[in-house]
Amino acid sequence: MALTSAGTPVTGVPGNEKKYLFPLILVTSLFFLWGLAYGLLDVLNKHFQDALNVTKARSTLLQAAYFGAYFLIALPAGIFMNRFGYKKGILLGLLLYAIGAFLFYPSAQLSSFNFFLLALFILASGLTCLETAANPYVTVLGKPETSEFRLNLSQCFNGVGSFIGPVIAANLFFNTSSDQDSGNLDSVKMVYIIIAVVVLFIAALFWRTYLPEIKESEMVSDKSQDTKPLFQHSHFVYGVIAQFFYVAAQVGIAALFINYCTEAKNEIDNAKAAYLLSIGLLLFTLGRFAGTALMQKVAPNKLLTLFAVINILLCVIVVWGKDWLSVYSLMAVFFFESIMFPTIFALSVKDLGHHTKRGSSFQIMSIVGGALMPYFMGLLAEGGTAKAYIIPLFCFAVVGWYGWKGYRIKGR
Repeated sequence: MALTSAGTPVTGVPGNEKKYLFPLILVTSLFFLWGLAYGLLDVLNKHFQDALNVTKARSTLLQAAYFGAYFLIALPAGIFMNRFGYKKGILLGLLLYAIGAFLFYPSAQLSSFNFFLLALFILASGLTCLETAANPYVTVLGKPETSEFRLNLSQCFNGVGSFIGPVIAANLFFNTSSDQDSGNLDSVKMVYIIIAVVVLFIAALFWRTYLPEIKESEMVSDKSQDTKPLFQHSHFVYGVIAQFFYVAAQVGIAALFINYCTEAKNEIDNAKAAYLLSIGLLLFTLGRFAGTALMQKVAPNKLLTLFAVINILLCVIVVWGKDWLSVYSLMAVFFFESIMFPTIFALSVKDLGHHTKRGSSFQIMSIVGGALMPYFMGLLAEGGTAKAYIIPLFCFAVVGWYGWKGYRIKGR
């Protein structure tokens, strides 16, 4: 159930889909924003290795700060939304995003890696609020049976932002002047100040726009499921575990991508590797669109399992490390991992009823996998980056199991 701007009930979400079209479009814009932030992150990883003289393992603390925020802030964000609603959760997220982006300026002025970690943590805290609000909101803005399709469609624009981020970073962070002065951080300051201004503009737009609040218990297809405690929903618990390992794989793969490419082929320098990363993220974006289309014909859980098996095979080639074949295989992984986050998320929160917001918080907390695994990959990479990709191989096996068996709702 939702409320109109006059405060009167709107019953039966499926019959009011046109009323939810503009809110869906507006919320989908948020997916682009956090995709852009993530796309910049992996290039910053390599840029700071050069500009701030940090090791591979230490540079992955960027991922630890970014995804650690998801673990620490997701549950408070869910509690905040339960009390104040989706809209205020989104506004809080946009404000924190802007503050974190503005803090990149003094961080660059001081050339302080630790200050960058703080700025990134605040920025990512904002993204946590946005993801905790936007992901479940999209799943309930329409028919329950099409929730996976809707979330994958919105996540396509996350892929667009993820693709554009490395293109911007490759041109600005690894340009000629940067090569001549590896410690120059002016381009980093400029990029994040622009992002902060854009985010504040979007926050103003949200503030002036009506977003309907939805009672998730009205969306449960099996009403008996709504009476169960949250952690008795096995498909939710397994979904949190699967999401932990999926995000661990996704973040680790991208974090060391540039290192992998420059080691695999001598003619690949940082700038070329950054462009290859952007192509990989373009494949990620195309995979989102292709996967969303395939879900009209193939059950989401079956597609999830198939794509996980393909990525296991591709990771074997990456670890094997054979010239261009391994580089292309690593790029192909992006295509087949594209549908995993939204599909796991939607399958996990299905039929949680009044637990949906809290369940979403735990799903977002599971993103901490992206904070932990890259560090271990960084340690393995000190002896050769190819070895580190054994970890994502294992992670995709967990995802494949969830799509095969773990997603099933007990009692049906």
